[in-house]
Formats: sequence, structure tokens, C-alpha cells
Amino acid sequence: MDILEIILTASFWAAAVRIASPLIFATLGELICERAGVLNLGIEGIMVIGAFTGWMTVYLGFGLWTGVLVAMLAGMLFGLVHATLTVPFGLSQHVVGLGVTLLATATAAFAYRLSLPEVTSPPKIVPFQPLPVPGLSELPLIGPAFFAQTPLTYLAFVLIAVVSVVLYRTPLGLALRAAGENPASVEAQGLSVTAMRMGAVIVGSGLMAIGGAFLTMSAFSSFFFEMVNGRGWICIALVVFGAWRPGKAALGALLFAAFDALQVRLQQTPMGAYVPYQVFLMVPYILSILALVLMSRRAEVPAALMVPFNKGER
Repeated sequence: MDILEIILTASFWAAAVRIASPLIFATLGELICERAGVLNLGIEGIMVIGAFTGWMTVYLGFGLWTGVLVAMLAGMLFGLVHATLTVPFGLSQHVVGLGVTLLATATAAFAYRLSLPEVTSPPKIVPFQPLPVPGLSELPLIGPAFFAQTPLTYLAFVLIAVVSVVLYRTPLGLALRAAGENPASVEAQGLSVTAMRMGAVIVGSGLMAIGGAFLTMSAFSSFFFEMVNGRGWICIALVVFGAWRPGKAALGALLFAAFDALQVRLQQTPMGAYVPYQVFLMVPYILSILALVLMSRRAEVPAALMVPFNKGER
């Protein structure tokens, strides 16, 4: 089977959409933060804590959607920590973000060992099941790929439209974008830049945590510490790739996911017999870096990104 035959199969695109779903949640969350002027490097740890809390909630006997809600609240809590330290106190967003990643990851590890001290392998839960859309799921190629996914995947794609409408069609979105471009203009309108930025970081962190919860509740059905595996850092790159626009960033997530799905299938071809598997693992990252370099040349960074704002300053 050659590359073209792989790309033209419904199973390939179904896998790509499934891989892209947690990236879309986290990328939208990071995009909201950065649009307001805050770089959230806590994304990796927030995804880990979201994966753990969502999984643990379901493991304790609660419903799947309750697990999603708990994961989101956990992410928002760590987002509040990040926002408090970086917005009103003006601490380094790089240092605080990395600190939040370490804190969230360590919290998940401690809670896991405390809750399950005798467990040698992660217990499994019953995750979200695919929910085919009547009629649409039977369409050739795109039906199984886009319309036979789990509810969280549908939610991810709905959020692309929701975030786009809020950012570009509502007064709230205009104020949020202004907080990342010209915060003085926000203050001149009688709005609080601090409130706008903190709210964006908290909401964005909640979406990141749902991205992590997707991994345990819709993909793997169990929790292990390496499951996020750098996806948070990829999402930061996807925001740049998408020029801080939700639709383009989501398209970048789908593109990276397609590269990832492709490398898995290439390992199963005759090529995989004589090419080291590490080469295939590098493929999606190399192609994503090249795409990022090409796209970022035309990207316009929010003017006030990572710039602290003190009330009354111009």
C-alpha cells in the first residue's frame, strides 16, 4: 500500500480526526489566552491534570460528562494560579507557565499514588463511545471520518465555531482581542484589562484540561503519566501556525494529526522493515516545523502578548 492509498482510506481520516480532537481543545484554549496577551506555558501540565481528574472522576463511579466538568474545573483552578501570578502581579509568563506545568504534573502524580498505592497497571474505565450521525455517517470517506466519532470530538469542532464567533462577532471578543493588542484602549472604555486577561486564562485553561480529559475518556480509557507526550507544546506552535485564528489553528491541528496517523501506517508497510521506527516518529514533527516556518512569516503576533499592563500606564 502506497501513501496515496493510505490517504484515501476512511480509517486514516477517522484516526486523524480522533488524534486532532484533544489538540483542538488545547489549541483553542491557548489561543484565547494569547489573544488576551498572556502566553500560557502551563498547557502541558494542565492537560495532564485534566486527563487525571477526568479519568479519576469516572473511575470513582461518576458519569463521563461529570468527569469532563471536573477536568475543566481542575484546569480552571490552575489557570487561576497562572493568571493571578502573571496578570496583577506581572511575574514572568515563561517562568510561571513552566512552574504551573511542573506543579500540575506533580499534583497528578501525587494524587494518583495516594489514591491507588497498590496498583501496578492503570485501571480502565468505560470511555465515550462513537456516536454515528444518522445518514451522514454513511457517506463515503467523510462519513466514518467526521460523523462516526465520540461526543467529545463533535464538541471540539463545535467549539471552533463558537470561539470564532465570540472573538470576531461579539463585544466581548473585541475587548478580549484589544486586551492583547492595545490594553490602554480597553481601559479607556472603562473595562478592566486585568479582568479580561484573567478571565481568558481561566477559560482557556479549562479548555486545555478538556483536551487532556479527551485522552483518558475518549481515546485510551486509562491514565498514564506519559500520555500527553508533548501535545501541549505542539498546541503552542499550532496557535502560531494558525496566525492566532481559531479556524486556521484547528486546520493545523488536523494537519499534524494526519502526519501522525500517516507515520503509524507507514511503519506497517514494507518500508517499515528497513527504516528505523524513530524516523517515522519524527515525520509529523519535522513536517509540522516546516509548515510552521512557512506560515509564521505572515503571522501577526498580538502586539501586547507577554507585555504586563499596569492601570494608568500608557
